[in-house]
Amino acid sequence: MSTTTETLTAADRCDRCGAQAYVRVVLASGELLFCAHHAREHAAAYADVATSVQDETDRLLAEHGAR
Repeated sequence: MSTTTETLTAADRCDRCGAQAYVRVVLASGELLFCAHHAREHAAAYADVATSVQDETDRLLAEHGAR
């Protein structure tokens, strides 16, 4: 499930820990932003209730490279 929305920026912060958000989860009642770690941790919980998920975690490899 995916939808095109504005690209997440460094100003977008994870609702769990405050790190840079790379995943936007849109729900009927609003949205949640997650870092890659918390998006993976909570994926099962939001998978069935999200109206869309914008996953930009692929940018992590592009921005920081593989080491």
